[in-house]
Amino acid sequence: MKTAIITGASAGLGIELLRALIEKDDVDRYIIIARRKERLEKVASNYPDKDIVCLSIDITNKDDLDSYKKLLSEKDTDVKYLINNAGFGRLGEFYGSDANDQSSMVTLNCKALTEITALTLPHMKKGGEIINICSIASFVPNAFMTVYSSTKAYVMSFSRGLRFELKKRKINVLAVCPGPMKTEFLPVAGIEKGSSHTFDTLPYCEPYKVARGAIKASSRKKAVYTPRLFYKFYRVLSKILPHSILMHFSKV
Repeated sequence: MKTAIITGASAGLGIELLRALIEKDDVDRYIIIARRKERLEKVASNYPDKDIVCLSIDITNKDDLDSYKKLLSEKDTDVKYLINNAGFGRLGEFYGSDANDQSSMVTLNCKALTEITALTLPHMKKGGEIINICSIASFVPNAFMTVYSSTKAYVMSFSRGLRFELKKRKINVLAVCPGPMKTEFLPVAGIEKGSSHTFDTLPYCEPYKVARGAIKASSRKKAVYTPRLFYKFYRVLSKILPHSILMHFSKV
């Protein structure tokens, strides 16, 4: 059965990615993953005519990942889309920050994404698509979001390397690099209006447009998708100018 899998699907961009895939309507089943069961069920209730499996797990937990692996095997799943959307960030100085909180960012944004992908790939065939939600923070290190930008640099490198490996299998890997969006990510990160001059002045991306642009870019077998001309230009600059200069502008 053709299946789409989305992590971090209970809010924000995850919901829009599900909507975009449902609009495309080229799979038979959707597996949406997040920790909050009631939120997942509420999302699924909006599409009563669709086969949506709500999987309430913590993808940083080994036992929960074993449950995910078992689900894929039991349902004889043919994964058309794997969208790694789960992740979080924190605004603030690394010095004096909570060590567990910082390492949790690495665990979710990097380790869990890697493990989910490794567990899912055996169930993907020719034409499969992996979409990793990255960030403009992957282009240049961001002071005061040091660990977050580092995790997204990993996601970018992982996506590009894996894409190269999977070309022979005709499976595409796309890194999606949006700017800030008005989603739950901001308050969780500690970013409120006035808390960061940079975030107050940056143009925001719309989750609705990011999701649909990502699905379209993936279908075109792109390697990287960056919405908005402003951020496309920033991506070009990151390849031309020394990061030591750009970090003065990218600090949040």
